[in-house]
Order: sequence, then structure tokens, then C-alpha cells
Amino acid sequence: MTARTAARGGGPARADGPAAVAALQAALAAENSAVYGYGVAGAHLSGARRAAAVRNWVAHQNARDALTAMLAKRKAQPVAAAAAYELPFDVRSATAAVALATVLEDRLSAAYLGLVGLSTPALRAFGARAVRTAALRAAAWRRSTLAFPGLDVPVPRQPGPPTAGRGTTAPASPPPGGNPTPSHPGG
Repeated sequence: MTARTAARGGGPARADGPAAVAALQAALAAENSAVYGYGVAGAHLSGARRAAAVRNWVAHQNARDALTAMLAKRKAQPVAAAAAYELPFDVRSATAAVALATVLEDRLSAAYLGLVGLSTPALRAFGARAVRTAALRAAAWRRSTLAFPGLDVPVPRQPGPPTAGRGTTAPASPPPGGNPTPSHPGG
């Protein structure tokens, strides 16, 4: 491939191209949210669950720092963490804290899929490892697995007693408004 071909967009995306930066920024935003969320979740847990939440909180801080360094290497300004994040539901119990940890990991799996879709082997491998890690954490919190982590992210629900349909994934139809998702690329 020649430099002209790459400049016209006829070749694979460069490791420092806009698609890579956007995917790294999305993963960083998800990690920032996870750091915040685990702080909330950990406050409602005890014993082994609290220890797991603390381990995950530290791991997400480390991932955040790695992503920040990757973006700085590409001369991109890393997305800043918010002072606070809106949680998908109120967290006032251990049950809700476990549900939040599961949602956070599911969202991370989805965010890291953006890296898996790039053409750069190192970023693809990094993204694949991160999807796997987040999926395993989610499975540990959920006590079950998803068929396609990151693609079939369950709709967050207020934790509580089991009801009919609990544990099901998001509907198979595209979201209202026709916005594409990883599993529904059309519009």
C-alpha cells in the first residue's frame, strides 16, 4: 500500500488514526465510570464481595491509567472523568451493589469491543483481553454468563426479587429512533 492509498482511505486505519482514538476514548470513559461505580458499590458490600469490589476498583484504575497513556502516546487529550455519574438505579443494599458491578462490567465489555474492531493487531489484542476480563468479572458477579459479552448487554433493572423475564437480554429489535448498536449496525 502506498502513502497515497492510505491518505485516500483505501487502506487499514493507522494505529493513531481517529477510529483508534475514538475507541480508546470510549473505553476510557467506561473505565472512568467503572471506577466511580465500584466506589459506590463497595460502600454497600462486606466480606469477600467487598474484597472483590476493591480488587476490581484498583484494576479499573490501572486500566484507566493504561488507556490514558495510550491516548497520550497518540497525542490525544484523554476524556476527563466526571465528578459524579448517574447510576442506572439507586444503590442502597448489597444486592443493588452486586447488580451495579454486573452492569459496569457488561458496559465495559461493550466499550472494549470498539478496540476489537480495529485493524491494528496490538489494539485488537488489548481490546479482546479487556472484553474477556470484563466478561469474566460480570459472570462472577452475575453467577452466570452471557452468550456474547458486549453484544447482548442486559438492560439494567432495579435489583429485587426475581420476576418473570429476569436475566433476559435487551430486546432483539433496534432501539427506538433507529440508532445503530454493535449488534444492529443498520439504522
